[in-house]
Amino acid sequence: MNYADYGFIRIAACSPVVAIADPLANARAIIKAISDNPNASLLLFPELCVSGYTCEDLFFSRDLLVNTEIAMGQIAAASPDQVVVVGCPWQLADGRLLNVAMVCHGGRVVGAVPKVAHPNYGEFYDKRWFASGQGIDEVVSHALLGEFYLGCDQLFSLGESSFAIEICEDLWLPTPPFARHVVAGAELILNLSASNELVAKADYRRDLVRMASAQGVCAYLYASAGPTESTKDIVFGGHLIFAENGVLAAESDRFSFSGSQLQVEYDWQKLRHDRIANSTFACSPRPGGYRKVALRTPPAPIDTLIRQYPPQPFVPDDEAEFGARAIEIMKIQSTGLARRVMASRSRSLVLGLSGGLDSTLAMLVCLDTLKLLDYQPEALVLITMPGPATSEHTLLTARMLAEAGGTGLLDISIEKAVTQHLSDLRHTGEYDVVFENAQARERTQLLFDYANKCGGIVVGTGDLSELALGWCTYNADHMSSYGVNSSVPKTMVQYLIRWYARHRASDAMQQALERVLDTPISPELVPSDDGEVAQQTESIVGPYELHDFFIYHYLRNGFGVEKLFALAAVTHGDNYSASEIKKWLRVFIQRFHTQQFKRTTLPAGPKIGSVSLSPRGDWRMPDEASFGSLIATIDAIDTESVS
Repeated sequence: MNYADYGFIRIAACSPVVAIADPLANARAIIKAISDNPNASLLLFPELCVSGYTCEDLFFSRDLLVNTEIAMGQIAAASPDQVVVVGCPWQLADGRLLNVAMVCHGGRVVGAVPKVAHPNYGEFYDKRWFASGQGIDEVVSHALLGEFYLGCDQLFSLGESSFAIEICEDLWLPTPPFARHVVAGAELILNLSASNELVAKADYRRDLVRMASAQGVCAYLYASAGPTESTKDIVFGGHLIFAENGVLAAESDRFSFSGSQLQVEYDWQKLRHDRIANSTFACSPRPGGYRKVALRTPPAPIDTLIRQYPPQPFVPDDEAEFGARAIEIMKIQSTGLARRVMASRSRSLVLGLSGGLDSTLAMLVCLDTLKLLDYQPEALVLITMPGPATSEHTLLTARMLAEAGGTGLLDISIEKAVTQHLSDLRHTGEYDVVFENAQARERTQLLFDYANKCGGIVVGTGDLSELALGWCTYNADHMSSYGVNSSVPKTMVQYLIRWYARHRASDAMQQALERVLDTPISPELVPSDDGEVAQQTESIVGPYELHDFFIYHYLRNGFGVEKLFALAAVTHGDNYSASEIKKWLRVFIQRFHTQQFKRTTLPAGPKIGSVSLSPRGDWRMPDEASFGSLIATIDAIDTESVS
């Protein structure tokens, strides 16, 4: 499997040991770093790394400048297939000295980008030596290095992707060059830097890089000078940072005297999807005058990915981060519901409580909503509606939840009503879709009628994962006055309840919530011989952790089905075989496309994260969309090739 086929390009940032004012020694260190990263399609080195950043007045030395040219010839010759970007001083024919980034490929220099902004404050005196590259636009013809273009507005191809360059202080500008580069077409921004270390400066640097990648909807690779630069007045850490569209994806350790390296992959296909989906980016004015430099060698194949994908992309790994997110999610849910109550002048909330995950989370949100509205607990009307398949286990759980929440619980059996309804339909008695849906619709009718009786609104319980799969009965649990869980995926529902049990629940509520978490996920619509839970949802439609992975990357990142399979195999391969992943991916695609008609008529509900299926907000799709070619592509996947 070649992951380069799915839009991944491997790149590296290196901060090698520097011999100050010795370009030939530095060339050897750079060439060694190139040879140490044979699988990287592009290598980025720090600002002025060929000479050393801290040369000071030695930049005026003729020997230094001549040796820099010789060193550049050696570095260029060492890059026949890879793209190598290094920083060096460069003197123009008119006498000005520039701080430039040299781009080497195919054994030669293919372009040079000058630094625009030179810091001349605090500990920096760059203007003593260097002129700004602003407005420079010329072709250089050099006896050793050949002919190349020198100017700021350049795009360099990297396979089907493009990159552009800015240097250190350029990023600190009020209008940094990358802002032009990205709308001109660059998906990757490279920054050659020499940023010294101060208390808290690393955090500021990370934020700058991360937010630049977010603002530019791009990947951003940053390489800074290391501690072997002069420490006469300042210290450099060799900080290497990679961010992709607002996410800090990787960084190096700092202060290593042996140099530092960072290999990553960026995903240009994902970035293009994000740019398509972002109308602000798409409508931004495009600058003219860019020179496009075509690099002929395609990116190197990638047989193993360095970057990792969280198996549960909706759920943060860090416990503290998850706690903060859980508080935020439940505040959004309860605030949205409270506003609905205020608008409708409702006196109560009506909720069907099954003892399962979704209705339990909805109950907790309702309790928070009552506090926001300064309503008494009795304003939450919890109704359990046992039917032919309801187990004693879930019925007891519902009672425990209601008691722990300090609310009453109405127990209204639907068995007689369903039996009468099925008899009126002349139903044959099979446990078929008619039998199952009759129960679901009877429960919904009860909830809405009771809401009319008590002047309330019906709170929906269905979650994002069920909506994506269409795992709900049309005009039954599919319908409510306000769906508080509609943007919360199933994996997040589980974690929210677990977090609530550990951090907010009373002893009685904790006991009830743990019981909910231990209960198999089931619609409980088909009875069993032993009275226990007969239907288990994940054995019917597939594991929710896989489906939530598919949902996130299909909707948020726009991945194709082959890429979905490849990344799921890498991420979930320890728990599921390739054939299982292929099977459940097929189920996901088929159900997602055939069940859009349910999502088209969804009730209102609060958007929680970046993935939502609201037909009025984030997701508009024809109910009749064809998906046969997607299924054919999945069927053609060779699972034997996945190790």
